[in-house]
Amino acid sequence: MERAMDKTGGHKTVGIIHTTPATIAGLTALAGEVLGSGVKIVNILDDSILPDMMAERDVEFVRTRWISYARNLERLGVSAVLSACSTVGEFAEEADGCLGIPVCRIDEAMAERAVEQGAVVSVFATLRSTLNPTVRLVERKARAAGRGMTVNTVLVEGAYDALMRGDKETHDQKIMEAVNAYLAESDVILLAQASMASAISDACGARGEILTSPRLGMERLRRLLYEDGAGV
Repeated sequence: MERAMDKTGGHKTVGIIHTTPATIAGLTALAGEVLGSGVKIVNILDDSILPDMMAERDVEFVRTRWISYARNLERLGVSAVLSACSTVGEFAEEADGCLGIPVCRIDEAMAERAVEQGAVVSVFATLRSTLNPTVRLVERKARAAGRGMTVNTVLVEGAYDALMRGDKETHDQKIMEAVNAYLAESDVILLAQASMASAISDACGARGEILTSPRLGMERLRRLLYEDGAGV
């Protein structure tokens, strides 16, 4: 892959807004792989957002500060912004409508793929605050495609707490146990949070009925970065 360049001849820059440190290393590495070595990544972390959203505490302030991070990244000159958190995906969509650069939610491509692949989608999350925004996204994509859709929701209790303790093994195990329990009754399994992708082994991830957001979201971002005809 050639090094990505912006219209002025400089390297493209992408801003990623995180709500947990758990997504920073993985998404930065994935960006290098999918977007190319010439794309610079600027990470912003606000780990107060998820506790506020989980408690439904001053959500309007969460919204305004998330959009302000996207505006600041635009002022820094980034080519696009990626929201690493599905809980605040709707804020990213709002920012996309008012900024002069693309602002992407990481789970949008995953939701589109889920709608294409089946009529029964089971949405898994480790945080309750992520379930409703993800379900709304899937249902909206289904309506746009003119498809009927049944959506199951599964909260994987204890997995997020384990991840925050640094116990990734327990986090991943709890997710896989929950996924295995729903495989038979689901056309598609959708893992709502980017941080959940690590629970799926390469073998499981190759199965079309289990979808995770990071790679699909990054590939969609890559297409958006170059839709103006700039080469890669």
